[in-house]
Amino acid sequence: MSLTPEDLHRIAARTLAHYDQHAQAFWEGTRDHDVSQNIDALLSHISVPAPFDVLDLGCGPGRDLMTFKALGHRAIGVEGSPRLAAMARAHSGCPVLEQDLLALDLPAGQFDGIFANAVLFHVPSQELPRVLGELHQALKPGGVLFTSNPRGNGEEGWTGDRYGAFHDWPTWHGHLSAAGFVELTHFYRPTNAPIEQQPWLASVWRKPGVTKDHDARSRHA
Repeated sequence: MSLTPEDLHRIAARTLAHYDQHAQAFWEGTRDHDVSQNIDALLSHISVPAPFDVLDLGCGPGRDLMTFKALGHRAIGVEGSPRLAAMARAHSGCPVLEQDLLALDLPAGQFDGIFANAVLFHVPSQELPRVLGELHQALKPGGVLFTSNPRGNGEEGWTGDRYGAFHDWPTWHGHLSAAGFVELTHFYRPTNAPIEQQPWLASVWRKPGVTKDHDARSRHA
């Protein structure tokens, strides 16, 4: 059954209200999570000289924005929960756009990399092609998208007060390929565990094209 605009509004509002209500607990529960493998997976595939322009999509209270900034990159966050957005600004000192995933308004061709860690699974399947298209447009030519989501077998709906869609690898690959991305790599987390104990599916994608920086280096090689 197709979701109506009213359905989508309720999905976004209820999910964001959950994060807003539990903002402090979310920060305390996730601030020490080690996602260095994910951050490295994004940064290592960006082919232009550092520092990079990085968008942290669904940045939460700012843990990963702090890391990107500490590494010397120009980082901007996007967060739909007002409380989490305020926390992210306070913790990182980075700009944070207060935007709902289903109503993004991103500058075109702005970012070398987009870090979508544990966020895109909140997008209903019927809206995913549109949202992925918006991320594709926001990347520079040759830019890189990192995604990590809890994997599943097509389950979709409410888990408590949070909406989620849980894709397997072939389905996720199909969505990203249809949006114009080229796969660079994918892996399951945590590492060094049997597949049944690896709930997270991570993947890295490139927007085809050559960046201006790369063009300039080629002309002067």
